Amino acid sequence: MLDQPLPTLQAWVDYFDAAEIPVLRHTVRELEALRENAMRTNARLIASTILHDPMMTLRMLRYIEARRSKRQLTDITTIERALMMIGIEPFFHDFSELPLVEDQLKAHPKALLGLLKAINRARRATHWAREWAVWRHDIDVDEIVVATLLYDFAEILMWCFAPALAVEVVRRQKENRHLRSVVVQEQIYNVPLYQIKLALAQAWHLPQLLITLMDPVHAEHPRVRNVKLAVDLARHSANGWDDAALPDDFKGIADLLHLSVEAVIERMGLADVYPPRSAEASAEAASPNQETPGS
Repeated sequence: MLDQPLPTLQAWVDYFDAAEIPVLRHTVRELEALRENAMRTNARLIASTILHDPMMTLRMLRYIEARRSKRQLTDITTIERALMMIGIEPFFHDFSELPLVEDQLKAHPKALLGLLKAINRARRATHWAREWAVWRHDIDVDEIVVATLLYDFAEILMWCFAPALAVEVVRRQKENRHLRSVVVQEQIYNVPLYQIKLALAQAWHLPQLLITLMDPVHAEHPRVRNVKLAVDLARHSANGWDDAALPDDFKGIADLLHLSVEAVIERMGLADVYPPRSAEASAEAASPNQETPGS
């Protein structure tokens, strides 16, 4: 556990490369239930459980890449395919007795709460990204799902291994909403998180396709925009539906899906929360209907 920032990007990469990434207690319980019912368990059911936990997903991709055969020419870019390659029985054997993040952060309740919020944000982004990918008839929706879930994995690792620093990042951002995230990250970690993310992805030999989908430099590609817009919407809406960045988010989503902003909001089931009503409009809507004069 770190309470001081490491000095360089390489130092962060070396540290996380040697770290044992913990997973959620709920993930372990769900996998144990699937193991006990092995006769009815299949790769899709296991993948669904894994994809609720960014840390378990990351462990899975690292595992498959570390055991990659020289004869394997194509990347494994989805969890279900990874499971089919490993086999269900070997998977349960090699992923037993996993470390729990709840144990690791027992002494850091604020960090555990921050981590759970980040995971919930990633899940919301993944839900939206999947819906949009299906609407777009994406060539492989599951790839979009994995890339979206892992988009902020460097932040998640900080909550796990540098809890005091991660809490300080949030404190400074709340103090000054106009301060860019990358500036705060450089102040606290010495390196912005996106650089740590991409450097770790390369060091761990994660599939190049997933790295591309997680890199906003390639935002001209619709698949990358699909991922980035879902991540942005989840992050900004977590601040409240009056967040100033949301109009641009919805415009970007509308352009991606070739719909109007109104159609996007309706399709996502957000008409009741966005745009938020003014206090006057809410009071007027809540008041009983008044009879018109002369009626």
